[in-house]
Amino acid sequence: MITSRNIGAVAAAATLLAAAPLSAIFETWTWLVQSAIAVAVVAGVAALTRLVRAPLWGQVLGMVAALVLALTWLFPSGSELLTFLPTPATFGHFADLFTGSMQDMRSYGVEVPDTDPLLFITVLGVGGVAVLVDLLAVGLRRPALAGLPMLAIYSVPVAVYVNSVPPVPFVVGAAGYLWLLVTDNVDRVRRFGRRFTGDGRDVDVWEASPLAAAGRRLAVVGVALAVALPLAVPGMTSGLLDTLGGGTGNGTGRAGAGGSSGRIDLFASLAGQLNQSEVADLVKVTTSEPSPFYLRYAVADELRPNGFQARNPSGRPVNRDLPDPTERAGRGVQQTPYRATVEVTKSLSMSLMPVYAEPVRTDDLNSNWLYDPNQQVVFSNRENSRDRKYSFDYIRSTYTPAALRAAQPLPADHPVRRQLTATPGPVPEVEELVKSLVQGKRTDYDRVLSIYQHFSADNGFSYRLSTESGSSGQDIVNFLTNKVGYCQQYAAAMAWLVRSAGIPARVAFGFTNGSKRDGDTYTLTNLNLHAWTEVYFDGIGWVPFDATPTYGVPGSTRSAWAPDTDAVEPSSPDTGATDTSADPDASAGPTGSDNADRDTDSGLSLAGETPAEQAPVWPWWTAGLLALLALLAIPALRRLALRRRRGSRAAGAARAATPADAAPVDGGRLMVVEADANAARADAHAAWAELLDTLVDFQVRVDRTETPRATADRLVREAVSDDVAAVGAARLLGRAEERARYARDPLTGEPLVPALRAVRGALAARADRRTRLLAAVLPPSVLLRWRTALADSSGRMVALTGRARYRLLRWNPRRLLADRAAR
Repeated sequence: MITSRNIGAVAAAATLLAAAPLSAIFETWTWLVQSAIAVAVVAGVAALTRLVRAPLWGQVLGMVAALVLALTWLFPSGSELLTFLPTPATFGHFADLFTGSMQDMRSYGVEVPDTDPLLFITVLGVGGVAVLVDLLAVGLRRPALAGLPMLAIYSVPVAVYVNSVPPVPFVVGAAGYLWLLVTDNVDRVRRFGRRFTGDGRDVDVWEASPLAAAGRRLAVVGVALAVALPLAVPGMTSGLLDTLGGGTGNGTGRAGAGGSSGRIDLFASLAGQLNQSEVADLVKVTTSEPSPFYLRYAVADELRPNGFQARNPSGRPVNRDLPDPTERAGRGVQQTPYRATVEVTKSLSMSLMPVYAEPVRTDDLNSNWLYDPNQQVVFSNRENSRDRKYSFDYIRSTYTPAALRAAQPLPADHPVRRQLTATPGPVPEVEELVKSLVQGKRTDYDRVLSIYQHFSADNGFSYRLSTESGSSGQDIVNFLTNKVGYCQQYAAAMAWLVRSAGIPARVAFGFTNGSKRDGDTYTLTNLNLHAWTEVYFDGIGWVPFDATPTYGVPGSTRSAWAPDTDAVEPSSPDTGATDTSADPDASAGPTGSDNADRDTDSGLSLAGETPAEQAPVWPWWTAGLLALLALLAIPALRRLALRRRRGSRAAGAARAATPADAAPVDGGRLMVVEADANAARADAHAAWAELLDTLVDFQVRVDRTETPRATADRLVREAVSDDVAAVGAARLLGRAEERARYARDPLTGEPLVPALRAVRGALAARADRRTRLLAAVLPPSVLLRWRTALADSSGRMVALTGRARYRLLRWNPRRLLADRAAR
C-alpha cells in the first residue's frame, strides 16, 4: 500500500510536469495553479480509495468525482451547494464554458490571456490526464502506457505553434515521464529482495539501485539527444517570409532565399522585394472570376510599439470541411463562388500558401497544411510552398455601402474588438487626427470611409518607394506629416487610425493582379507583392480597404465601398469593381517615374531602421564544406601516417643488416654490422600489425587466436593464391612475425615493406570498387581502433565515477541511519 501511495504521488507530479509545455500558450501561470489544485484533489481521492481497498472501478469513479468537485470550486456558477457541490445549473455553466473556449480559440493567438473558458478547458484536460495516468500507472501497473495521455498534453502547443515549442518545457515534461518509469521499475526490482551489482557485491540499503542509476544515465542522454538533434539538423522552413524574420537584408535578394528565424516581419519583406531591380515570377494563378481581388497569404494583426507583426496562426487541416462564409450573408452582401488554380514557382518558398479570401474547399493539399479561419490563411509547420500546384473553391464577397452602414458597432467586451483595437499607446497627433476625421460620423463604415479618404492626393499624399525622415521620433507621425510612402505605410497607417477609432483592423499581405495576363491566367512577380487594410464589421466579417494610390500599384483593384479617391469622376456612376490595371499609363508601379529612388525604407515596420546589410552566405557554405571534407579526411590521413611510420621502421631494419656473404670492397676488410635483435622484433611486429590492418581494410577475416604461420597460410588459400609474388610476401611476413615471437634470433634483413606492398596490391586487385574506396577514404581498421578506444575509455570512466560515487555515498544520511539502526 505504501508503494501504491508513492507511485500515485509520482504519477500526479509527473502529470503536472508533463503539462509544462502549456506555458508556451498562456500569458500567465494561472492555468498551472488551478491545474495543480485539480491534480492534487484527484491524487488525494485516489489514495483514499486505495486505502479503503476499493476496486479499480471504484477508484476511477472517485477520481472523476474529485475532478468534478475541483472544477466546481474553481469555476463556480453561483448555484452550488456548500460552495463545491455541483447542481444541474453547474453543468450548464460548464457547457457554456466549453462552448466559449471554442470561440476564444478562434479569436486569440498565442499567447492567450486568462479567460475562464480557456482556463476551464485546460484544467479539465490536465485533470482528465491525471485520472488516466493514475489508472495506468497505479491501477493497471502499466506506467509506459501513461506516456500516451501525457503526449496528448504536449500535442496541444505543438499543434498551435508555427515554430517549435521551446525546449525547456519539453525537458521538464520528459523528466516527469521518466521519473514515473524509474519509480515503477525500482519498485519492481526491490521486490526480488537481495540486491547486488554486476560484480557480485551486495548493495547497501542506502545505495541507489544500479539498474536505476543506469536508467537515469540513459534517460539523461536520451533527453539531451532529443533536444540537441533538432537544433543540429537544419529545418526546411526557409523562404520569403523567413527572410523577414530578423529585419535584416539589403532588399535585393530573391524571394525564398532563406533568412533568420523568429517572428515574421512582413513589412521588411515587402520593402526588400519591391526594391529589387530583378523581376522574378513567383505565382501563376488561373481563376474563373473575371476581375478577382488580391491573392493573399498572410496578415499582421498585432500592433506593437515597433509596428504591426504577424501572430502565429492556428487551425485544422485544410483538406477537411472549411467554414462556410455564406452563413453570414445578408442584404447588400453578394457572395459568388469561383474556382482557382495556383502554381507556385521555385522562387517562392514559405510556410504560407497564397489563396483568395474565404476558401471553402481545397484540392491537392494534404493534412500538413492547415487553415486559420480567423486570419484566413493557409499555413504549414512541416512543408513549404515551393513548386506546388493546387486548386481551391472560394467565395468572393462584395458589399454595398448601405450594408456596411447597417453593421452595428461591436460590443466593448467582444474578443475581436478587445484584441484588434489595441494600440501601443496614445499618440496625440494620431488621436487628434482621428477625432477630427470621425467627428459627426454615425456608423463605423462612415468613420472608416472618412479615414480611407484622408489618404488622397487632395490631402497631399503621394506614392514613392522611399520616404523622408521626420523629427517626431515616431514613424506613424512622420508618415502622416510627410505624406509620402508606399503600400506598407498606407496599409499600416490606415489600420492604426481605424483602431484608434475603436474599430478592429489589421494589415493583409498578398499579390495584386499584376500586368501579366494570358486569358484567365495571371503571372504574379515580386513587384506585385502588396499590403492593404482589412476592417472587421459585425455580422459581415473582414472587409478590404486599399488606401495606396492606384498609380503606384500595377494591378490595383478598387470597389464600390472603397472607391479610388484620386480617380476623375466618371461620366456615369459605376457601382461595380474598377480594375485600374487595364490602363497601363495609370499604373506606373515600382518601375515608373515615381520610383526612381529605390532605397529601402523601414516604413511602418515600425522599427525606424533601414535594414542592415546582410553578409554574403556563400563564404559560410564554403567554410562548412571545407570543414566537412577535412573531417572526412581524418581517418584516411591517420591510416596513411600509420602506414608510413611502420614502413619506415621496417625499411630501416632492412638497411641496417648486411648480408653475411658480402665481399670486401677494394681488398679491404669486410665489416658486418649485426642488427639489434630487439629492433628487429619491433620491426617485424610493425609489419605484421600493418598486414592485419590491411586485411581489415579489405574485409578479409582476421583471427587473433591463430599463429602467424596459420594466418599467412589462410591468407594464401583464401585471398592471394593466384598471385605468386603475394604468396611469397605473405609467407615472408608470417615467418618474420613467427621468428619475432618465438625464436631466439629474429629474422633480419628481409624486404618487409615490398612484401606489404605486394600483399596490399593483390588484395586491392581482388576487391570490388566499394571496398577499395572505403579502404582509401574511411579505412575500417582506423574506425575499429577508434571504436575500441572509445569503448575502453567509456568503461574506465564509468568505473572511475562508480568508485568516486561509492566513496561519496559513504557519508549519505540514509547509510548513516541504517548503520545506526543496525547497532
